[in-house]
Amino acid sequence: MTIAEVSEKFAVSQDTLRYYERIGLIPRVNRNKSGIRVYTAEDCKWVEFIKCMRSAGLPIEVLIEYVGLFQQGDETIAVRKELLIEQRRQLRTRMEDMKKTLERLDYKIASYEQAVVKAEKELRRAKE
Repeated sequence: MTIAEVSEKFAVSQDTLRYYERIGLIPRVNRNKSGIRVYTAEDCKWVEFIKCMRSAGLPIEVLIEYVGLFQQGDETIAVRKELLIEQRRQLRTRMEDMKKTLERLDYKIASYEQAVVKAEKELRRAKE
């Protein structure tokens, strides 16, 4: 796949894909004789993984570390697992915080809705 096709498939800009490659978030993408990037299925798996992790809020630095460890081979499996476990823990904490925020927003919105209903009732009474 070309960079344009990968960009469209994963809804990631071509500049972002180049940046991810430059900083080591995705392994070096092979190029054809004309110098055009040719993404393999494996490259696309990396793009999908990075996009997923970024959308969950994982920092780029953590992902760079993870990719670097992955490239070192199986001797880093335990370290990679621990890194992911820690990121999962942090994500769960953020999700709990977001849930509390959502509940507070729901409460506030309900309060405003009750105030609107009350005001409408008062207006109807005043017109009678």
